[in-house]
Amino acid sequence: MNGIMVMGTASDVGKTMICTALCRLFSDEGMRVAPFKSQNMSRFSAKAVNGEEMSRAQYLQAEAARTTPIIEMNPILIKPVGGMKSDVRFFGEAFNAIDGFAYREQFFTKAIDAIRSSLDYLSKNFDVVVIEGAGSPAEVNLNDREIVNMRVADMADVPVFLVADIDRGGAIASIVGTLQLMEPKHRARVKGILINKFHGDVTLFKEGIDFIETYTGIRVAGIIPHMMNHGIEEEDADRPQQNAPTGIDIYDEWAKHVKAHIDWPYVLSVIKEAGQ
Repeated sequence: MNGIMVMGTASDVGKTMICTALCRLFSDEGMRVAPFKSQNMSRFSAKAVNGEEMSRAQYLQAEAARTTPIIEMNPILIKPVGGMKSDVRFFGEAFNAIDGFAYREQFFTKAIDAIRSSLDYLSKNFDVVVIEGAGSPAEVNLNDREIVNMRVADMADVPVFLVADIDRGGAIASIVGTLQLMEPKHRARVKGILINKFHGDVTLFKEGIDFIETYTGIRVAGIIPHMMNHGIEEEDADRPQQNAPTGIDIYDEWAKHVKAHIDWPYVLSVIKEAGQ
């Protein structure tokens, strides 16, 4: 598949927002772009073109990609309902609320089939697929039945960019630790590291960049400053809504911000090489 997958060292590091920017940037290159997240656990949803309920995040990413949101972009939606249970939806079809352990036991095979069929459809109908992971690929206690990170990267056969949030501290340790806990074949898929939510003078972080690249052997492909008031609804947040200035395209502004702080030619080269 011609695509790229964005994973994170943890939840809320900015994977969704990075994927949103990539959707717009690839679209700006004249590509037909589809976002994809195999399974999204979120209370926030929207209606796909045929009325199915899908994650709000992939709906907005489809808008950024200038394409119609379809259910194959988020085939599995899990909506927490309390009491350690969640509603489960496959391609918009709702199942009764179930707890996490039962879900992993009962729906694993069904989930794999849904992911495979969705990826197959998107690969045939789009030039590039921007895939978002969930949580962290280093959650080794979940890896036997995970369906959101490296298993998806393997199914799609795409390169991975790893995102770390420097705003919360410990970014270098989280990057190194995440990579160390990956199987070698999965670590080899990681072609770039993105440092997100940076504050201050990036030149003061040069030693950090040098250490990461020397220790991991993986390129730091971008240091993205924190951007306030981007105006894009965040995936699963109760934090106050950020309002962008009126009269601008919020996806364009966010994509320009990201592009200005990543090695965009390198990202394109990774996509091109993976698609050959």
